[in-house]
Amino acid sequence: MINLLIAEDDKVIRKVLEKSITSPVYKLFLAADGDEALRILEEKNIHIAILDWMLPGIEGIELCRMIRTRIETQYTYIILLTSRIDQEDLVKGFSAGADDYIKKPFYSLELDARLKTGKRIIELQSQLLETQEKLKIQATHDGLTKLLNRNSIIEIIEMEFERSEREKIPMGMIMADIDHFKKINDTYGHQAGDMVLRKVSSKLKSLLRPYDRVGRYGGEEFLILLPNCTEKKIEIIAERLRTGISEEEFKFNDEAVQITISLGFAITGRMDIHSPEMMLHLADNALYEAKRKGRNKWISADMASLVTKGENNGKESNFMAEKYN
Repeated sequence: MINLLIAEDDKVIRKVLEKSITSPVYKLFLAADGDEALRILEEKNIHIAILDWMLPGIEGIELCRMIRTRIETQYTYIILLTSRIDQEDLVKGFSAGADDYIKKPFYSLELDARLKTGKRIIELQSQLLETQEKLKIQATHDGLTKLLNRNSIIEIIEMEFERSEREKIPMGMIMADIDHFKKINDTYGHQAGDMVLRKVSSKLKSLLRPYDRVGRYGGEEFLILLPNCTEKKIEIIAERLRTGISEEEFKFNDEAVQITISLGFAITGRMDIHSPEMMLHLADNALYEAKRKGRNKWISADMASLVTKGENNGKESNFMAEKYN
């Protein structure tokens, strides 16, 4: 659907324009003066605008200039409706940002032809924007899991870490890893491994808060960013992720197989964390400790550090689900 604005103060000409545009691809918006036209332009996503040069209030040529100064992704194709046909006026109109013009009185066939030109331009731009969006997604997302790729999630973490430091808001980071993933590939094949990666990725994303971010860090590892998150909340989320994956049904050749994950997490404001790199290192160490202690667990960086020092009183994730309800 092409949103088409007609701004014309003459009721007769405006009616003729309206009657001349019969194609169902156009959704019409009508304005009797420049101020009304500007309001419609600000409220609606107008693809093509037919503007009378001499409008009450804001003139059509001034509307051209105003449209061209707006910073928007969607282009508005502008057709000036005018009785001015000398070269100087036409140059003035095009310089103001008009794409085309129609001379009064106009013929309906000419109007249709010029609208089709504008429609082609708008459609070509839409295709270009769609292609750009696809390329952006390809550059920032992992092809298999559709999660953010390693570079993208790290870039977002770096920006969020700076905000956390500046605004003194806690930020959490979870490193998660699928347990015994190599065994899955070796036993059931790489297609089964890919299915597990896709299903685990989708499940993790569904269990997070809307503003949390998750990316594929590499292989079967995932990196999760938790903005504005206290340590207690991270524990709740980590347990939700752990139980969510362990309770998910996986079948290979009609054989039910339990898939589990191990998790390690770190939070700003603890252990004198000064950089995202240090935070990542601590979360990775905690993940290693969760693996070492039997897998299908989560462990905090604080507790992993205590274990490393020989203080084996760290807390693990053998919590019942009811504790978090």
